[in-house]
Amino acid sequence: MAIAGAKPIQKNDNPYVYRLVENLCITAGLPLPKIYLINDPNINAFATGRKPENASIALTVGAVEKLENEELEGVIAHELSHVKNYDIRLMTIVIICVGMITLMADFFLRAQFIFGGRRSNRGNNQLGVILMIVGLVLAILSPIFATLIQLAVSRKREYLADASGVLLTRYPEGLARALEKIRDKNQPIRRANHATAHLYIANPFKESDSFKGAGKRVRLFATHPPIDKRIKKLRTMA
Repeated sequence: MAIAGAKPIQKNDNPYVYRLVENLCITAGLPLPKIYLINDPNINAFATGRKPENASIALTVGAVEKLENEELEGVIAHELSHVKNYDIRLMTIVIICVGMITLMADFFLRAQFIFGGRRSNRGNNQLGVILMIVGLVLAILSPIFATLIQLAVSRKREYLADASGVLLTRYPEGLARALEKIRDKNQPIRRANHATAHLYIANPFKESDSFKGAGKRVRLFATHPPIDKRIKKLRTMA
């Protein structure tokens, strides 16, 4: 929240936003999260928290001012769905699991010195060379694999949050129209950070959100699925 420049609000500060979040939490059976506003004219939002009991949701001022009631409700429902689906906890587990690959790379590199240092045993020496090669390959590729796995899971959870949010509002068109406004009117968020970009409902850097003409390699490193595709899926639910 500090990185995003988010400020906490209470009911008296913004009754409109507070009641929207409160009503959707009652519908979803969730405890009320801490609510924050980000002083940015662009439309975006994110949620965080390992579990519903310590969750927080942040909305940009632009989202509150530029979205109609049903559209803002769709955005909030999407973010609350991340909380209900334990997506932050899941991503933490994913990061830990892919981090184990890096530990394996380090193990193989160190094992080379253990086995390679025994000059009297030719078999051990050869084994040390093999372990060194495996360790080098893992050391080079593991950061790439880790990033690809993390981003792939993140994109899938965005689709799930869209669908779960629609179950809360019963109005897929609201979120679809909000995503259209994000696609057509947004600019990069001033306080955007690459470490937290995947948390937002849409890419805060505006890096070709629609991915028109983008190849598969480009999409593999995207933090979010294409907005046009998300809108299309939402409208099939109507």
